[in-house]
Amino acid sequence: MLTRRGAILMAAATCAAPTVRAQAAEPFRFALTPVFLDNDAAVISALRAALASAMGREIELVQRRTYQEITGALLDGSVDAAWTCGYPFVQHRAELSLLGVPVWRGAPLYQSYLIAAADDPATSLADLRGGAHAFSDPDSNSGYLVTASDLARMGEAPDRFFSRAIFTYGHRNVVRAVAGGLTRSGSVDGYVWEVLNSVEPGLTARTRIITRSEKLGFPPFVARRTRRNEAGIQACAAALQGFDRTDQGQAVLRLLYLDGITAGEPLLFDGIAARMADLGGG
Repeated sequence: MLTRRGAILMAAATCAAPTVRAQAAEPFRFALTPVFLDNDAAVISALRAALASAMGREIELVQRRTYQEITGALLDGSVDAAWTCGYPFVQHRAELSLLGVPVWRGAPLYQSYLIAAADDPATSLADLRGGAHAFSDPDSNSGYLVTASDLARMGEAPDRFFSRAIFTYGHRNVVRAVAGGLTRSGSVDGYVWEVLNSVEPGLTARTRIITRSEKLGFPPFVARRTRRNEAGIQACAAALQGFDRTDQGQAVLRLLYLDGITAGEPLLFDGIAARMADLGGG
């Protein structure tokens, strides 16, 4: 016999069912920034398809211009997960959780490159004093923090050391700025420079790597820590980390020149935290 309490619970479940179905039907919002991907349509399309297939739900890829906008969207719940940079991850380490870290050339690590024109005589950062410089984003590790912290160790700051500093909001744009003579030097993601060296060798040939940083944690996939145990977030992490085991995932990895995506550990980003401390932001 159906008790009064049972009837109430059944009625409540029936009323809630449409809401549950509606929530399940909502697309999973995954944020990207052109600072990293530079609006590569083929990569964006392949990434959406691979995630949708692995997660079994519609994926809405949300693009923002800056890392600050991506971080804000994560923290206010406008997006569910994002591919961001190690610098904002460390800035908000208490609020963000890793979903995966890309593996490139056998490790979840990369470097920042300091570049100048191919015929520039500079051999170190010190030689670039007084020239114009291109950064990618103020919240980029490889495109800002590494050079800014190197300058801080020299007792300098970008606005004093360089005659002019610009933000291009794209690592490819940093390379273009230096190759085209808009700036004398630039701070660029070494992974992006190496990929460009494979696909646009004519562009990178007009630049030269002056210095390479130590190896640092590769730009990670993240979500809000308070949502880490949600089914959708867990499914996203599993999908990303399983890319090397599906045809669509492997296609994404090939387009990105990556080996795979590992779970990763926060300690991968300790080097970035150390540079933040040198800059006075740690």
